[in-house]
Formats: sequence, structure tokens, C-alpha cells
Amino acid sequence: MPRRAYACLTRDMENHGGRASGSGRRSQAQRDAITVEIGYALCSAAFAAALVFGAVAGPAFVFGLSGGTRHPLVVSGAAVASVLFVVRVVSVLVRFGRGVGAQPSHPGRTSPDS
Repeated sequence: MPRRAYACLTRDMENHGGRASGSGRRSQAQRDAITVEIGYALCSAAFAAALVFGAVAGPAFVFGLSGGTRHPLVVSGAAVASVLFVVRVVSVLVRFGRGVGAQPSHPGRTSPDS
């Protein structure tokens, strides 16, 4: 009788999807929280980037500056806004991954000493 391959002997799919053994599947609430956090990261980053772009490049349009002055302001505004967008998204998602600002383990208590 031929031997079965090792993969055929596994009973469940703990490692399916590249997850470490024993971590299990995420609940629907966890998936929803991740989705909301990604949306928040993208929206807040877009808002911050738009503000920075407007602050840097806005004077070029408001004061009607010439093309020689307007172009560097617009390019630098776009560059700073792009960097800010990426930094904001990464910082929000890293903070979420670390659990900073998570709910306390004892609801109603505000300090770790209580």
C-alpha cells in the first residue's frame, strides 16, 4: 500500500494563508476593525496632504505668481504632500498594529495603577 504524502495527513488548515501555526483565523470584528483603520488612515492622510499642498502651492495661485515661481512651488508642494501621505498612512497602521490607544483591560479605570 502506498504511503500518503505528509500534506494529506493534516486535518485542518492552520497555516493556510501564511499565518503562523496557532494564530487561528481573525474574527469578523477584527477584519472590520482593520478595514475601518485602513479607511481612516487613507482619508486622514489625504486630508493632511491636501492641506500641506494648499499651504505650499496655494500662494502661487492666490497671488498670481509667474510660471518661473509657480512651477517650483507646485512641484515642492506635491513632493511634500506625497511624503506626508505615505508617512501618515504608515504611522496610523503601525500604531493600530501595536495596539496603542486600545481599550483598557479594566473598563472604567483610567490609570494602570488602579
